[in-house]
Amino acid sequence: MQKNIFSCLIATQLSLSEKYVAATLALIDEGCTIPFIARYRKERTGGLDEVQIAAISDRYEKLLEIQKRKETVVSTITEQGQMTPQLQERIDKCWDATELEDIYLPFKPKRRTRAQIAREQGLEPLALIILGQRERDPEAYAAKYVISHLSALTSHLCVEDALRGAQDIIAERISEDERTRQQLRAAFARQAIITSKVVKAKADTDEAAKYSDYFDWSEPLKRCSSHRLLAMRRGEAEGILRISISPDDDEALERIKRHYVYGNTPCGRLVSEAIDDGYKRLLKPSIENEFAALSKQKADEEAIRVFAENLRQLLLGAPLGQKRVMGIDPGFRTGCKVVCLDAQGNLLHHDAIFPHPPVNKRTESAIALQKMIARYQIEAISIGNGTASRETSAFVKDVLAGKYNIDTTKKAEGAKPEVFVVSEAGASVYSASKVARDEFPDEDVTVRGAVSIGRRLMDPLAELVKIDPKSIGVGQYQHDVDQGMLKHSLDHVVESCVNSVGVDLNTASQHLLTYVSGLGATLAQNIVRYRREHGAFTSRAQLLKVPRLGPAAYQQCAGFLRIRDAKNPLDNSAVHPESYPIVERMAHDQGCTVAQLIADKQKREAINLPQYVTPEVGMPTLTDIMSELEKPGRDPRQQLEAFEFDKNVQTIDDLVEGMVLPGIVTNITNFGAFVDIGVHQDGLVHISQMANRRINHPLDVVKLHQHVTVRVIEIDTRRHRISLSMKGITSAH
Repeated sequence: MQKNIFSCLIATQLSLSEKYVAATLALIDEGCTIPFIARYRKERTGGLDEVQIAAISDRYEKLLEIQKRKETVVSTITEQGQMTPQLQERIDKCWDATELEDIYLPFKPKRRTRAQIAREQGLEPLALIILGQRERDPEAYAAKYVISHLSALTSHLCVEDALRGAQDIIAERISEDERTRQQLRAAFARQAIITSKVVKAKADTDEAAKYSDYFDWSEPLKRCSSHRLLAMRRGEAEGILRISISPDDDEALERIKRHYVYGNTPCGRLVSEAIDDGYKRLLKPSIENEFAALSKQKADEEAIRVFAENLRQLLLGAPLGQKRVMGIDPGFRTGCKVVCLDAQGNLLHHDAIFPHPPVNKRTESAIALQKMIARYQIEAISIGNGTASRETSAFVKDVLAGKYNIDTTKKAEGAKPEVFVVSEAGASVYSASKVARDEFPDEDVTVRGAVSIGRRLMDPLAELVKIDPKSIGVGQYQHDVDQGMLKHSLDHVVESCVNSVGVDLNTASQHLLTYVSGLGATLAQNIVRYRREHGAFTSRAQLLKVPRLGPAAYQQCAGFLRIRDAKNPLDNSAVHPESYPIVERMAHDQGCTVAQLIADKQKREAINLPQYVTPEVGMPTLTDIMSELEKPGRDPRQQLEAFEFDKNVQTIDDLVEGMVLPGIVTNITNFGAFVDIGVHQDGLVHISQMANRRINHPLDVVKLHQHVTVRVIEIDTRRHRISLSMKGITSAH
């Protein structure tokens, strides 16, 4: 019954079929992961994609939280002896968290308020008489009430105290009234203004300068963008700004009083005063806190959405593939750390060269580079994009071009290695992490960092999953948003990316395997240990021999793991083992083996798919199988392309307004995209400068690490700010 309610609610909220929502919830309860459901259970879900399934899962979790909260509410009210059939029915039917808290508010245990003290003094009946506004002389009635109704303990109360206590009860009663709270919420939603003021004592401090735009700022809350709100909240957290959210107080009070004040009578005036007090002291602060939390949550969600999309693009960046790579972590004074990796990313050799000032050992460095390139048959060179990146890249290219007349005993044969510059964001975090220490216990952080730079050229996904996403540098206010929500979202992105690409079962690191559907840390560790003890896996079925990896985990993970050169070619594809019999039947019907079916396009085109439909397997799965047989194990990521900055531009001082330059998108925010043009300071393409048309978000125009062409429109050398434009320019890619 409960599941039916959940299915109906979620289907309505997300505008999805209740039948397929119910099926998805059943799969989630069976322990199926989102990637597995999206890829291998299309018949049951009606082909819902990962985004829709994740939304269903998130709504389901929220409804379970509300259900748990309802149990607490019912228990508390029942213990107080105040539960009624009508109240129980209201709670049972309520699935809105805010509405539930409104219902609970009058019964919620609270600290000893002014109203509670007045009730203890026996003043509630007097408050109800005044609220009813039928008594013509409330002071006289209060005087009689004090004498005739109050106990000896409270008989010392004067009339003024009694009336004040009654007003405290009225103020709290009205502030806890559902209708009143909803009315004020509507006013906040319609017309609330968010205002930011600088704390005067901090106005002239250095740390306050970055918040100068918000020293005296106000705008409608509903129009306040995510990045502005998060900036203001950060300033507030640092004690530099004071933030308030408020509707038109006079209008809000007038609307409330219309419901409670029946005229300009003595009792009416007392009620009006109580409303003024309750609004200022109780009601408005409560709803303001709600909207502060709600607006922060919305800003968090938007910032996290952008962060998640940036991370997805970064993780799905084009891989070079299995090549012998030289990784270089560039530097001036400390030199450039150089590592040589084999095609599997294993460390073969490391060294340090000093081609730049102040050491300037250019010839010795060139000799060392040439020897390493020749000895380890280097096919590509990966250079970090941090300090000394441009200078190191130019030096390496000069060496490869033969500009240093060096007679080495052994020269590299074949094609010269291609040079790539990669983002080194997070490399230092990785180098000091437990993962890096476990991988390279005998190497220092500089070697580990250079290895990370080399490996992320070969396979960005496999390397970047080892780094906390918050340290990769593609977010906006990532330390200010809800950390639980951020982790949940980013973990989902990593899991989605890993499973969409697929993982080589015999080369994947333990950390990468952790994100495979159905595995986790323990099973990933067990797989690596089994691989180490028994050698490479030769079939997916062998996974069932891994300790603690049972049929349920096997069902979830098998389709996302690949085995190159396996005896069964389907083991290197996205075809799930549960579908192998279908493919084998197809091959049998075509009079060939599975391998021959994969190799022969004509045989595949001769297959009549509808004849393989069963109650469990429909056309969606069959279509996916045929697509996979066409290119088994294909990598969905794009091909890697080299990039080169303008050679005439090295520093911000070389820039001139109007220059048109190549650049790489390094970060995307709500308000624009940051682009590296090779001057050690990213420029900003504001959203208004991204296209000759109105766009809703920068992600509609650019992607992370996209090669673009930009025009310099403003240079602020004092603040190190570069404004760029993409209007009227055809991007490089």
